[in-house]
Amino acid sequence: MNKRWTIKEIKAFVEKNSDSKLLSTEYHGFSQKLLFKCACGNNFEKTFTKFNTKNQRKCDVCQPPKPPRGK
Repeated sequence: MNKRWTIKEIKAFVEKNSDSKLLSTEYHGFSQKLLFKCACGNNFEKTFTKFNTKNQRKCDVCQPPKPPRGK
């Protein structure tokens, strides 16, 4: 069974594992997009799943999305 994260745990994880800051104050589940502030000053939204397991920890300017596979 997967761990259920709280907003406090997510905030601590973000502070420890990235240069971004968590701006969201509530967390309702893995499919919810959270608001972050990148080290460059841009705000961006990602689900915590992508932030945590896919290592997408910066805005699209600092970390551009990867092109789709096979194209």
